Amino acid sequence: MKKVIKDLKHGYLRLDPVPSKKEVDEFYAKEFYNANDKYFNNSSLLVQLEQSDFFKTRWEKIFKICKKKFTDKITDKKIFDIGYGFGQSLLFFRDQKNMQVSGIEPSVEGYKYILSKGIPSLNIGIDDLQNIELNDRYEIVMLLNVLEHLRDPFQTLTLIKEKLLTSDGLLVLEVPNDFNAFQRVANEEYKLDQWWVVSPNHINYFSPNSLFKLLNKCGYDIFEYHTSFPLELFLLTGDNYINDRELGKKCHEKRVQFEHLMIKHNQEDKLNAFYKALADIELGRSLRVYATPNNV
Repeated sequence: MKKVIKDLKHGYLRLDPVPSKKEVDEFYAKEFYNANDKYFNNSSLLVQLEQSDFFKTRWEKIFKICKKKFTDKITDKKIFDIGYGFGQSLLFFRDQKNMQVSGIEPSVEGYKYILSKGIPSLNIGIDDLQNIELNDRYEIVMLLNVLEHLRDPFQTLTLIKEKLLTSDGLLVLEVPNDFNAFQRVANEEYKLDQWWVVSPNHINYFSPNSLFKLLNKCGYDIFEYHTSFPLELFLLTGDNYINDRELGKKCHEKRVQFEHLMIKHNQEDKLNAFYKALADIELGRSLRVYATPNNV
C-alpha cells in the first residue's frame, strides 16, 4: 500500500507517490468501469434507483443552496456536471425551473445512459478537461465525489474557474471527509488498517480545513458548506460494518431514517445546522462545499 503524506504545496493529504497516469488509466479501464467490478457497474444505477428517495433528498438540498445563491433568477440556469456517473443529478435538475443540463463522464456506460435520456454530454476523462474547448459557460458546475480521484486537484479546480464557470457562478463540490476523528479512533481500536485509503482509486484525502485552503488558493470564496451524517459513529457504538455489507446497509438505513424523520417533522433547519456544526469540528462522512469565483 502506498503511504499517505501531506502535500507540501497545497496542504491536503495524498498518496505518495502520486500514481502515474498510466496506473490510473489502467485501473479505470480494467477495474473501475468493468461491468463485473465492485466499483462501477449496472448495480450502481440499480442502487440509485432503489434508493431514489435518499438521492432525491441529496439533489433537493443542492438545489436549495443554488436557489439561495441565485434566488428567483435560477430559472433557465445552466448546469455542468463533471463525472456524473449515471447522471441522476442531471435528470433531477433538468426538471427544475427549465434548467439546462450537460456534463462529461469517463465511463461509456454512464455516457450512453445519459445520452439515451436526451442530455448532451462528452465521453472524456476528467484529466482531459484542459484539452476541451466549450463555447459556453455555466452558472453551476458540479464536481461530486470526483476530486479525490484526480492526480492534480489544483489544476482541475483552476480550469473550472477559467473555462467553465461564469464570473458569478457556483461550484458544488463533494468529497469524502477522510482521516476524521471517528475514523481514526475506530481504526486504532479495531485495527482496521485505514480502510478508507484505497489506491489508486482515491489519491487525495480532504478535510474541511484542507479543502477550504485549496479552494482559496484556486481563487474561490466559500459560499456554504456542511458535512453529512457521521456514519463511522456506528463503528464506535459496536456496529463494525467494515467488510460486512449487510450490516453496512442496516447502518445506512438508520441514517436515512434519521434524516427522513427530521425533515418529516419540520426540523430541516436544525438538521442543516447540525451538519454545518459537524463540519466546523471536521466530523461527518462526506463534505460538500459551495464556492464562488473570487474575481478580485
